[in-house]
Amino acid sequence: MASKRQTESPPPPGPPAASGLTRLEVRRLATIESLDLDLQGGFSAFTGETGAGKSIIVDALGLLMGQRGGGDLIRTGADDLLVTGFVGEVAASRRVTAQGRSTARLDGEVVSLRELGEWATEHLTIHWQHSAQSLLSAAHQRTLLDGQLPTEAEQFDLAYREWLSAQTRLEELQRSERERAQRLDLLEFQAIELREAALQPGEEEPLQAELNRLANLENTSQGAAGALELLSDGEVSAAPLIAEAVRALNGGAKYDETAAQLQAELRSALEAVQAVAGELRGLAEDSAPDPEELERVQARLNLLAKLRGKYGPALEDVLNFHAEVETQLERIQQDEHDAGTLAGEVGRLAQQVHNRGRLLSAERQKQAGPLAGALLRVIRELGMPHAQLNFRFKTLETPGPHGLEDAELYFNANPGEEAGPLAAVASGGELSRVMLAISTVLGAATPAVVFDEVDAGIGGAAALAVAAQLSRLARARQVLVVTHLAQIAARADHHYKVEKLLSGGRTLTQVRRLSEPERLSELARMLSGNTSEAALSHARELRGQGQAQGLAEPL
Repeated sequence: MASKRQTESPPPPGPPAASGLTRLEVRRLATIESLDLDLQGGFSAFTGETGAGKSIIVDALGLLMGQRGGGDLIRTGADDLLVTGFVGEVAASRRVTAQGRSTARLDGEVVSLRELGEWATEHLTIHWQHSAQSLLSAAHQRTLLDGQLPTEAEQFDLAYREWLSAQTRLEELQRSERERAQRLDLLEFQAIELREAALQPGEEEPLQAELNRLANLENTSQGAAGALELLSDGEVSAAPLIAEAVRALNGGAKYDETAAQLQAELRSALEAVQAVAGELRGLAEDSAPDPEELERVQARLNLLAKLRGKYGPALEDVLNFHAEVETQLERIQQDEHDAGTLAGEVGRLAQQVHNRGRLLSAERQKQAGPLAGALLRVIRELGMPHAQLNFRFKTLETPGPHGLEDAELYFNANPGEEAGPLAAVASGGELSRVMLAISTVLGAATPAVVFDEVDAGIGGAAALAVAAQLSRLARARQVLVVTHLAQIAARADHHYKVEKLLSGGRTLTQVRRLSEPERLSELARMLSGNTSEAALSHARELRGQGQAQGLAEPL
């Protein structure tokens, strides 16, 4: 169901959404049939009774970020689901079919699911109730610290990558020395063989034609001699007979025009026969067999066939192979030269890594205390007054890709207990509040931040502190929070209610933005489970405190 525009005075608008989410459209997802939700900047709270499906909104946004989208998410009876999110005028959507196939689009153009996820993660961060898993990673904890000293971290990274590249290259050269020597011998043999062959593109076909000609020279000579015998050299041959015929017409040609014409034609025929006879005589004399030339051409063709068999199948393939052999030979010969100088370069780069690493370590030590202290102040405000938090370092035996030591957060929420690695000792609710502290102190990396049940396991003063932190974060980011606590909802700039209803015998989930009177009723329900006058009075008091605190906080 589309969100409804209220006639009552809306709550304070909060900061503009900037590049945060401006609209969310959901079709056929779980119990949602159709939802069009306009979103504002600042702090938005989503509340509803247990089982109302508050987290469906987070699930919809998760699909845009590339989370798993199976057919089980599709509303019963539907063939697909569709989620579309808008950041300004840019629309991003994902359709999932009942067969589990996904189609992602950015501004109408089909893109890969990876590309959609990359786009979404530039604009949106989601902290699920049990998804502060990235915070469990010591590597992620180290990046929080290194974010305070980007220059030193970047310089070490550059030095380490240069050293690693050189070291890897040296190890390859040393490891493959015997193989390289064997390979060098083979390449040199092949290069010499192919250089001496001096292959020419397209030479094989003319050679084959020349071989056929040379192999048939004797037949050519004999045929020319036989034809010459018949035309002029034989006892009875064509040329003398034609000459006699010309002489026979001498008398008649003087008096008869036809005889004269025929005599002229015979003279032409005689000249033609004599010309052909001359060419036949030259062909017979020049076509004597040449065994040496025949052997040379045959040997060349045999060589080409041998090379094609080894490096072919075609002559062009042999030429390409020769070019590749020369390239590899040059590379290996360069490797031989490099191996002699690379060891010294690796040593120099290793020293540079240690120098940059010591600078990075010193800055980490310098920044770790203030950062942990800033986080700890917020964490203690969030209902953990006895919490302890600090960075601990463990020196590595050899430099790693991120420095000379590992950095890890150690945490303790209870007095008298020894601090342990955050990943090992923090509960889900404690992790959520640590994540909230990080987002507040360091700032979220994206324009929009979503918290799903960040208030798990807290209440009272801790809930008020969480609300204050979320409100503070919302002054720089668009903050969307799914919550069950009235203290948090009361501080929101915008309040949305997620509720279920029956329509046509089926369950539907709708989300609507609440007017101020509706907010008071919802806060009363969250506080007392009813909307009695006492509950409404408490809600008005809480709402008034939230508005007053929001105005009192510095921008």
